[in-house]
Order: sequence, then structure tokens, then C-alpha cells
Amino acid sequence: MLPYYKNKSELRRAAKSAVRTISTETKQSRSALIFKNILNLEPIKSAKTVALYASLPDEVCTDEIIAVLNTQKVVVLPRVEGSQMDFYRYSPEQMSIGAFGISEPQAEEVIDPAEIDVIVVPGVAFTCSGKRCGRGKGYYDKYLSSAGFRATKIGVCFAEQITEDITTEPHDIVMDSVIFG
Repeated sequence: MLPYYKNKSELRRAAKSAVRTISTETKQSRSALIFKNILNLEPIKSAKTVALYASLPDEVCTDEIIAVLNTQKVVVLPRVEGSQMDFYRYSPEQMSIGAFGISEPQAEEVIDPAEIDVIVVPGVAFTCSGKRCGRGKGYYDKYLSSAGFRATKIGVCFAEQITEDITTEPHDIVMDSVIFG
């Protein structure tokens, strides 16, 4: 577990350093375990629309869960344009590299935040109680605060990214649960 850092920049550095120590194979196997646990959660089982993310190398890998859930649910992924992040329906053939080198859907129709039942949220660090430290741009906090948003919020990370506490600000959104492995 990471110690408490009063400064989020220091926490981000420490968490990123900790993740770099995890081998690619270990990240893959632990990601599979994290998502196996998520698939057993009632909010996921009863969801019609699930928001996921296309993972970066230092995040819990989402490739498998996207493929699995895409056969059972409406899967939506984020796309960033300027200072705004919106979600669009996932289609494997309509993905391309977008902002920050992240694979993004190229669908035209923005998904209304009220349509999302569950959102799986990446982060640089989390507390067990759901506090989250993101990459510092505020995209998720803005989205999770949008009008009509009602989804169950599930944070995901590796055990090395769990910290004792995170200094939060009024705009920081707390997750309903955090799944780590």
C-alpha cells in the first residue's frame, strides 16, 4: 500500500513508479482476475449499458472484458475532444488512436450520461473507500458530475495503486467501489 501523500503530484509519481515494477504478464493475469470479480457484481449483471475504457500500458487491461461484455451489453468507451470527454458505442472496427494515444471509438452519436448503468473508471491511485486520483486533467470528474449521470462507479487498479488516503477537492468524485488485484 502506498503511504499518504498530501500532494497529488507526488502520489502520481509514486503510484506510476510502483506500477512500472509489475511485469506485463502479471498485469495481464491480474487484470483478468479483477474483471472476473467485476463480472460477478450485481450492478454489472443487471446493467444494460456499461462504460469501460481502452487501457493504456500502465492501467488495468480492458481488452478481454470489452470483448466479453460487448456480446452481452451495450459497451461504450470515452473519446476526448478538447477539454471534454464523452462516451460512444464501442465497435471494434470503428476504433482509432485519439487524444493522448488512447484508442477511441469513432461513432457519431454521443451516449447520454443517463443511459449508462455502470462505469468502470481507471485511476492512478485509489483508496479502499473509493477516493480516486486520476491523471490530473479532470476528464472523469467532469463527466461523472454531468447532468443526468446516475451510473454505479467502479474504480479499478492494481494493488500497488492503493493508498492510505488521498487529499480530495470539492470536484473530486468518489467511486461506489474499488476493485483491485
